[in-house]
Amino acid sequence: MRWPVSESFEKKLPRPGMPGSFWEHRGDRYHCGVDIYAPAGSPVCAAEEGKVIAVGIFTSPEKVVYWNTTYYVLIRDSHTGLIGRWAELGGVEVKPGQIVKERQVIGRVGQVLNPDKISEASPEYIRCLKQKGRMSMLHFELYAAAAVPEEIGAYLSNAPPGVYPAHLLDPSGYFG
Repeated sequence: MRWPVSESFEKKLPRPGMPGSFWEHRGDRYHCGVDIYAPAGSPVCAAEEGKVIAVGIFTSPEKVVYWNTTYYVLIRDSHTGLIGRWAELGGVEVKPGQIVKERQVIGRVGQVLNPDKISEASPEYIRCLKQKGRMSMLHFELYAAAAVPEEIGAYLSNAPPGVYPAHLLDPSGYFG
């Protein structure tokens, strides 16, 4: 698999337990994907050939006050059937039903966090991301081929303790 964000700050995923890692404990919930930190506007490329099965809003200030509006793209891998959710995109360059090729730009990294709305009342990991200047990222989740796209499309990204989402896979090895 090819690295999806050539302009990312690092060319590896966060280690387990670090901010942005898979199943990172965030106090009251667990992170369901991995975050690849990069400057807002950086191109995001598909890692494999696949079919776009959905596009939608991922975050918005109407859901959480310190979020900006970002988008997600669901792509079903043509070879494995796995479904990737490419999220926290500031812009999307594909549409449902479209076949994407490996290395094709599917969207742009979005700035998910609004620093002016982050306060002492915000979760510690959010305050830490602001302090480190890591407010824009690609959020990526991976699901088994049996997953139902409509269930993935509903905002998830975090799971309460004791709840492991159906068909969720650890994406840590997906990009090589």
